[in-house]
Amino acid sequence: MKAKNIGVEVKKPKEDCKDRLCPFHGFTKLRGRTFVGDVISTKMQKTATVQFERRRDIPKYERYEKRKTRIKAHNPDCIGAKDGDIVKIMETKPISKTKNFVVIEKIGQVKGFKGRMEALEEGKVKEVEKEEKVEEKTEAKEEVEK
Repeated sequence: MKAKNIGVEVKKPKEDCKDRLCPFHGFTKLRGRTFVGDVISTKMQKTATVQFERRRDIPKYERYEKRKTRIKAHNPDCIGAKDGDIVKIMETKPISKTKNFVVIEKIGQVKGFKGRMEALEEGKVKEVEKEEKVEEKTEAKEEVEK
């Protein structure tokens, strides 16, 4: 099946897919907002969690703050975005309770993504070790009190 024109200037995928929710090979129509962000998770089937930063104005202090937004987007087989990819997503009709966007283009890779994820995992391990130490201390105190 040939990739159809979706009304947005993006690179068409080289692969074919039989996904009915794919904007290139299926029946999904695109509308509304477009964002560019990083894929941070692809653990769900045909779903990518995309995160992007935005700046919010604080008028009192005449400054800006950075905030992060996470959006779940449908990830068609022909695009196949993975963790650490930079993607363009576009709004569509609701696909499920939390999915209102579709990945339409893979732009590139995030620099240092693997290192950042490893550091996060390492931090989680250290937190678990701290909790275990606290539990051991409380158990030791209870034994001494008996």
